[in-house]
Amino acid sequence: MITLLADGREERIEGLVLPHGAPVLGWERKPHGWCRGDACVPAFRAAVADVPAEDGSAGPGVDLTAFAGLLGREVVTDAEEGVVAVGEPEGLSAGEAPDFTLGDFTLSARRGTKIALVFWASWCGCRYDLAAWDELHRELAGSGFAVVSVSLDRRADDAAPWIEGLAHTALVDTEGRVSELFNVVNVPTVVWIGEDGRIARPQDTMTATDTFRSMNGLSSDAAKAALRRWVREGESGLSAQAVREHLRASTAAERVARLHGRIAAWLFRQGRRAAAERHLAAAAELAPHDVSIRRGLMPLAGVDPFGDEYFRLREELETSGVAIYRPLPDWHQAG
Repeated sequence: MITLLADGREERIEGLVLPHGAPVLGWERKPHGWCRGDACVPAFRAAVADVPAEDGSAGPGVDLTAFAGLLGREVVTDAEEGVVAVGEPEGLSAGEAPDFTLGDFTLSARRGTKIALVFWASWCGCRYDLAAWDELHRELAGSGFAVVSVSLDRRADDAAPWIEGLAHTALVDTEGRVSELFNVVNVPTVVWIGEDGRIARPQDTMTATDTFRSMNGLSSDAAKAALRRWVREGESGLSAQAVREHLRASTAAERVARLHGRIAAWLFRQGRRAAAERHLAAAAELAPHDVSIRRGLMPLAGVDPFGDEYFRLREELETSGVAIYRPLPDWHQAG
């Protein structure tokens, strides 16, 4: 048996080759192709494989890894530990924001409302900004605006004390699916999404307080003024061309790194520390700049994310010339 980590779920499967009639990653085989909901695609002949039977014979089946590849989804397999992770399809573009469902929230269901998608974590000082984001949500709700915060914590309990009593929708992305879709490599990161579901301002290091301005050099007043202008006047500070230029789509290496991170998180929860650290090292090698993986997994590893290990990580990245914070151009220069 193998544990499959895909689409935010954990499922036990017999092997990487599935019986011909079985659903594969939520897709079902029908006479005219593979279908998932109302979406259908032609049959994937390249994913056909033989499923061995107990009597030594073999029947038609579908190779999970090949099928995922044909859908544009990366796969990382650890046969020794009996786990496989399948990533999200690369869907980030300057057009419509990638849709997602987390808990009872579905992004596309909020069409008609401007949204600030605020990525944060309890292992980041940006947790102290949540109250200020909540104030903005309350202030601008009457103007067709909402804050939706997304915690990158791998344990929901770590985020819980910080989101209790907030008025805005507060999500916890324990499997890293939403951060993968929006290619979030550190927090705080904010993405503006217009009423039409299109990205109005891509991944931006944006703060709602000046608590850590000495470290990040960012002005929360300037950021909040720009946000209010976008909500009330429709001016995002970036032209459509600038959105395309500044959007950071993920690379294949980054997507594979996140799958190693997902497997590492699963292994840490299983108490298999040595194997988890192996996958964490693989993620760090593929995407050394991805702080959301390297710092984000510290709590599961029993490491203080505010301690010496974090400052060693900062020093490594700074020495390598990798930016810790990634703000878009100054507001008065944007567009």
